[in-house]
Amino acid sequence: MENMNKKLILYDIDGTLVDTGGAGTRSMNYAFHRLFGIEDAFRAIPMAGKTDFQIMREGLKAHGLPYMDGNVEKMMNGYIEFLEKEIDNPHKHLMPGIMESLQLLKEMEMSLGLLTGNLEKGASIKLGAFGIKNYFLDGAYGSDDEDRDKLLPVAIKKFAAKGHEYNAKDCVVIGDTPRDVQCAKVHGANCIAVATGPYSKTELLNTDADIVLDSMEDSEQYMRFLGGK
Repeated sequence: MENMNKKLILYDIDGTLVDTGGAGTRSMNYAFHRLFGIEDAFRAIPMAGKTDFQIMREGLKAHGLPYMDGNVEKMMNGYIEFLEKEIDNPHKHLMPGIMESLQLLKEMEMSLGLLTGNLEKGASIKLGAFGIKNYFLDGAYGSDDEDRDKLLPVAIKKFAAKGHEYNAKDCVVIGDTPRDVQCAKVHGANCIAVATGPYSKTELLNTDADIVLDSMEDSEQYMRFLGGK
């Protein structure tokens, strides 16, 4: 089927679409503690921009625990179990300008998807808690590949299977970390970086992002970049 849309817009989740109020980190720590009796196991492990599998493996390595013996799978299952409870907290919120951006891009008939380090089930839990899950036709997740740099082709393949043909140059990744920028640029895709996560605008300006925004409230700038006005 011939694609009539100009671009495939792929959003990151944490720090870009939403702030879960620490639900993800708590769930990782709780799962680790239940399995191995170690509290606050991920305290010294930076998580931003990494896939969940990568984070879990780094946690196991940091505490001298084997990757084998089903430990990653046990961690994954425990994490999802805790996340279903922890996502219901008073501190979670959508990032500035997100609802407006989703609505604007939908009106432009852009294809909306996800490119995230979250496990697919974790992504579903998070987006479902904010009522925005149905904006996204499909996506690539940390459960598709541990290496975030390999996720863009996965997203393209999934959209092609649904009749939406895109090349990497037709894709725009929206994310809040240098890893989001890198996973787009290694394939020749565009990237909009937003300073709504742990990285400052200055830090993101030092990446190869095509444009850097304070937040998605700056609709004039990203719409102009996307050719909307």
